[in-house]
Amino acid sequence: MKIIHQFFLSSMVVLAGCNEQNKTSEKNKAETEVIQKSVTLSDFKKVKGVDNVLEVPFQLLTNKDSVQFFVAPHKEAAHLKMAYHKLDNYYGFEEFEDFYSIHYSINNNISNSIEAFVLKSEFTPAYELTLKGADLYEIRSSTFKQSDDLKNKSFKKFGTITEISEQEFKANSKKQIGERLVKNPSIQLQDDHWVYKENGREEMITQHESVSTETGPLANEYIGRSSYLNLEVFKENSDEVMDSYYSFFSLKNAVMFELSTEGYPKILPSKGWVTFVSSNNDVGSDFVIYKYFPQTKKQDNLLYVNFTNFKIADDTKAFWTDNDTFFAEVYPVNSSPASGKSRKTAYIKIQLKANLF
Repeated sequence: MKIIHQFFLSSMVVLAGCNEQNKTSEKNKAETEVIQKSVTLSDFKKVKGVDNVLEVPFQLLTNKDSVQFFVAPHKEAAHLKMAYHKLDNYYGFEEFEDFYSIHYSINNNISNSIEAFVLKSEFTPAYELTLKGADLYEIRSSTFKQSDDLKNKSFKKFGTITEISEQEFKANSKKQIGERLVKNPSIQLQDDHWVYKENGREEMITQHESVSTETGPLANEYIGRSSYLNLEVFKENSDEVMDSYYSFFSLKNAVMFELSTEGYPKILPSKGWVTFVSSNNDVGSDFVIYKYFPQTKKQDNLLYVNFTNFKIADDTKAFWTDNDTFFAEVYPVNSSPASGKSRKTAYIKIQLKANLF
């Protein structure tokens, strides 16, 4: 019995020793965590703030309420938890095994910027964004037959919108309808100006808006002629401004501006429609249908919708397959390319309600 009693006593001593070691280990771990949590933004390396987004290698986005900032790219490094605010920007500069290095402006103050390291698991590079989880029906506003609506936030009252595969998009592109713009040989480029020449008549086609920039006037690019509208279409743009639009000119008696669209025009003679999609400068993208009357030059706005969760990737590739079905190539609203990496495009199908107009 004494031998057994001594065995239990020895076991208790060993267990007690293990418990003391565990407690010591947990205490050291807790102290380490306390040290890590005590780090402040002043402990991070100061860097020059980002004043030109185009020079940023890649941008990062998160759907978390808070993220972790590490002082070095390893998980044992001191770090702190940062609440995510809607206006925060995370500019990525380098990629590590489990981390991205970012430049972050404290309180959006460019002159007060730091370098921090963030976990890849908490962020998504902007070029990898997809439409997964996005509410394609969400709109900011709409106009239907001259009636503005700022309250309704869904496209469902006008029709359906769905994401489709690239294969389905390409297959339907072979069925597209609408007028094809064909270049008029009477319009020629002469001394950096577009000139209309026919039967001894010669007239210069100037911009719709006389806008000048530091590098000179806005430029015209001839797109082609709409036989249905009896108008010549130009794209007006500038090297300094990313925005561009399409202007339509009549050449019958004198060169006269008639109308414009913000995106590449898709014309349906059977309906008398001039339509387009374009990325909105403020939020998302716009889908627009005009009813145009060539005889009177009158234009009725049938439908305007401002979608919020995607931008237009290439407005020239959009098309109709019938009077109610429209296709477009898009990308997520916060998507942006990175050095050597293209953003992921997606494809949508808009089906208007039958007899909507």
